[in-house]
Amino acid sequence: MTVLVAYNPSPHGEAAVRTAITEAARRGLALHVVHLARSDDPVDGDPLDDLLAQAPAGVDVQPVTRRTSGTEPADAILDAADRTGATLVVLGSRKRSSAGTFLIGTTTQRVLLDSPVPVLVVKDTYDD
Repeated sequence: MTVLVAYNPSPHGEAAVRTAITEAARRGLALHVVHLARSDDPVDGDPLDDLLAQAPAGVDVQPVTRRTSGTEPADAILDAADRTGATLVVLGSRKRSSAGTFLIGTTTQRVLLDSPVPVLVVKDTYDD
């Protein structure tokens, strides 16, 4: 059983990793990261390693997996949730207008609707 976090190099992706680390420590579960950059994309200047290094000693950080070329992000997240036996999926989300969400859909929306386990969606900052 794991906490699965979907990560991309962005403020909301970093917030998701920080939240997932906290949840994994609180629940006493392993942490699994699915990196949404495709496996053939270069990842220069990515802060993920630094974020994972901040995990408390009791958190078992599993090897990071990367989305394969041709796989939609939502599919990569849902497949990883099944494969890892996730009990929680953590996603970062950016603000998008209602019209934008309706016209193009979102990874977050797909995961929320299709995930077999609870999904925690976090923002990088909170509006007052």
